[in-house]
Amino acid sequence: MKRTRYRRIGTLLLAGVMTLGMLLGGCGKKKSQLSPNNPVNLTVWHYYNGPQMATFDMLVEEFNNTVGKEKGIYVTSYSKGSVSDLETAINDALDEKVGAEAMPDMFSSYADTTFRVEKSGALANLSDYFTAEELEAYVQEYVDEGRIGPDGALMIFPVAKSTEIMMLNKTDWDTFSAATGAELSQLATLEGVVQVSQAYYEWTDSLTPDVPDDGKAFYGRDAVANYFFTGSRQLGQELLDIQNDQASIHADKEVFRKLWENYYVPMVSGWFGAYGKFRSDDVKTGDLLAYTGSTASVGYFPSQVENETDAHPIDYLVLNAPIFAGGQKVIVQQGAGIVVTKSDERREQACVEFLRWFTKPENNTVFGAGSGYLPVTKQAQRLEVFQQVVSDKNLTMNPITGECIRFCIEDMSDYTYYSPRTFTNGSAVRKVLEYGLSDKAAEDIQAIAEAVAAGRPKAEVLKPYVSDKAFETWYEEFTQRLSQAAAQ
Repeated sequence: MKRTRYRRIGTLLLAGVMTLGMLLGGCGKKKSQLSPNNPVNLTVWHYYNGPQMATFDMLVEEFNNTVGKEKGIYVTSYSKGSVSDLETAINDALDEKVGAEAMPDMFSSYADTTFRVEKSGALANLSDYFTAEELEAYVQEYVDEGRIGPDGALMIFPVAKSTEIMMLNKTDWDTFSAATGAELSQLATLEGVVQVSQAYYEWTDSLTPDVPDDGKAFYGRDAVANYFFTGSRQLGQELLDIQNDQASIHADKEVFRKLWENYYVPMVSGWFGAYGKFRSDDVKTGDLLAYTGSTASVGYFPSQVENETDAHPIDYLVLNAPIFAGGQKVIVQQGAGIVVTKSDERREQACVEFLRWFTKPENNTVFGAGSGYLPVTKQAQRLEVFQQVVSDKNLTMNPITGECIRFCIEDMSDYTYYSPRTFTNGSAVRKVLEYGLSDKAAEDIQAIAEAVAAGRPKAEVLKPYVSDKAFETWYEEFTQRLSQAAAQ
C-alpha cells in the first residue's frame, strides 16, 4: 500500500508532547522508543554520485552494522541523480502526483526546497530532538542556516558543507606567466582576473598571427547566482531585503554595473568562457585555465588536458575565490543538509540517531575525505583532528581533495561565509540570477561570432554590446525580472 504524503502522529498525547517540546525550544532528548526487537526501516534520498555516493553508501552500511543493529534501525539510501532530479522527486511526492513515490524518511535538501516542504507541514522539527548543548558542537553558521521553521525551528540538519575556491591549471599558467609576466597575486581580485584574462586572450591570439581574433578564454565560473549574492555583499550591498518571508530587490545601479563589467563584458569579449556542463570540463579540454567553483567539485579537476590536437599532464593550484578589489571578504556557504519527514516519534528518533552518528567527527571526516565536503562540527574542522582521523582510519584520499580541505580550514579562516536566506519564490529569484545574465551572454557571443564570421572586425562588432546603453537596457530588464520573480 502506498504511504500517504507523510505519516501522521498517532495520538493526541504525542501531539501535545511534541507541541510542548517545540515551545520549549527542544531543551531535552525524548525517551527513546527504539528497540532491536522492533526494528524500523528508513529510506534516505540524496543527489550524490561517483565517489560521493560510494562514500555515503559505505557509511550507511557501517551504521546499519553497528549503531543501527544495536538500536533496531536499518537505513536504505537512494541516489536520485542530480539536485534538480531530487527536487522534482520530492515535489512530486509532496503533491502526490500519479506514479510518484512516497516521501522518504529523510532527504538531502537545500534551503529553497526545504522552505516549500516545511510550509506544507511535512517536516519534523529537529529542535525537538537536539539539545542546545548538542548543537553547540556544530559550526554555528551551519546550524543557523537550517533554522527556517517557525520561531527559528531547526528543519535542516547540517551533514556536509562547501564553499567556493579558484582552481588553476598551474602547468599552462607557468608557460603563460613566463611569457607575459602575469602574477598569481593578480588573481586575488575579480578586476585582476579580468586583466589577466584579457592578457591571456591577447597572448594566445598572438601565437597564430595569420588567424585574427582566435584568442582563448582564461577563466570561467560555476553558479552565476552565487556571483550575484556574494559579489553584492563584497561591494557592501545586500541583494535581497527579506521581511515576513517576502523579498524585495536592492538593485543599486553602481553595484550592478560592477557585476556586469566583471562578468558579462569579459564573457562577450572572449576573455571568460563557459563551454561544457561544468567549468572543470572546460579545463580538461584546454578551453580554460582557471575557474571558480564548489570545493566539493575539486575531485573532478582533470589531471591532464585532452582535446583533438593535444594531450598533456597538468598540475594544479588551489586559490581563494577572487573578490572585488577593496571589497569585503565574503564567500558563499552552501551544501545541502538532511531533513526528516514528519511521521511518528519512533521513526523520527531513528532518523535523528542516524544524523547524530553520521556527523560524529570520525564519521563525518570519512565522508569529507571521500566527497570533498567540509565536516560540520567544530572539532572535525580542526586540521589536526581531520588529519588524525584520516591517519587512524587509513583513508585513501584524492590529493587534490585533501589539499582543498586543508586550504579551506587553514587559509580561509578570515573570510565571512554567506548563505542566502529563504523566502517565498526564492527558487524563482535564484533562477533569474543564475540564467538572466549568463544566457544573455551566450546569445550575444553567438551573434558576435556570426558577425565576425561574416567579415566584420571583432572590435567593431563588440562596441554596442559593451556600451553604456547596453548596460542600461540590461539593468532595467534584469531588475524588473528579479522583482517580478520575487513577487509572483
